[in-house]
Amino acid sequence: MQKLHSKQQQWMPVLFLAPAVILFVVYVVFPILQSIWLSFYEWDGIGEKVFVGFDNYLELFDDYQFWVALKNNVYWMVFFMLAPPIGLAIALFLNQKVMGIRAVKSMFFFPFVISQVVVGLVFSWFYDPSFGLFNKAIGLFGMEPVAILSDENWVTFGIIVAGLWPQIAYCMILYLTGLNNLNPDQIEAARLDGAHGWKMLWHVILPQLRPATFIAVVVTVIGALRSFDLVATMTSGGPFGSSSVLAYFMYEQSIFNYRAGYGAAIATVLFLIMDIYIAYFLWRMLKSEKA
Repeated sequence: MQKLHSKQQQWMPVLFLAPAVILFVVYVVFPILQSIWLSFYEWDGIGEKVFVGFDNYLELFDDYQFWVALKNNVYWMVFFMLAPPIGLAIALFLNQKVMGIRAVKSMFFFPFVISQVVVGLVFSWFYDPSFGLFNKAIGLFGMEPVAILSDENWVTFGIIVAGLWPQIAYCMILYLTGLNNLNPDQIEAARLDGAHGWKMLWHVILPQLRPATFIAVVVTVIGALRSFDLVATMTSGGPFGSSSVLAYFMYEQSIFNYRAGYGAAIATVLFLIMDIYIAYFLWRMLKSEKA
């Protein structure tokens, strides 16, 4: 009887995990494998698939627009790394017990809960050279209006700023949660040892916020690499493809140019970039944990 009960206990985790694993395989793993398989074919999405081997990848690396999109994704990754430290600074500022702080927190959290499409529309109006607040603000300093979303040199950075607004809010929430779970004994011991200000933050608080930092960095990088909504809403990859990113380039090739196989090749490259980065970051985290 005890053996039977023990076997039932061994199978319980499997039974509980099975539905989630099945859904993950069907809706995540299978589409990924299907996209990789499709990348070896030329297909317009309607007719017969034609096997072309690695031709899509060879064409991809000779495609100027692919390198523009990849370069823009690198810009997204670099500047999105501002979100965790800025989110931490705001979280430290909001982690106070004063009257009205909850209302202030909700105002900072508001950008994260609204749709990316709405964020894109708001910033499109904000940058408008005719009536946008951005040009009215720089006009106070005697500067001429700048059409941010029509300038090939500035358009990507203008969209990145729009993307940073909700991303900072998300990082702020992660750090606020982490600050609420700090070990009070460690903080009290550090105060008795004379640690205050920067020393307290660097040696006591930040080490305890390492899990929140890990999540913030990983989610921020993934958000930068799969950036699509804002580009589609604000510029549709323009002007002249200068603001396109890999996710939008993939969508453009698959939907508008009827090249599903070529789009799948772009998706596969983007997937590999994400995988390499996340695997490296996980390795670094596990290494530091063991140390």
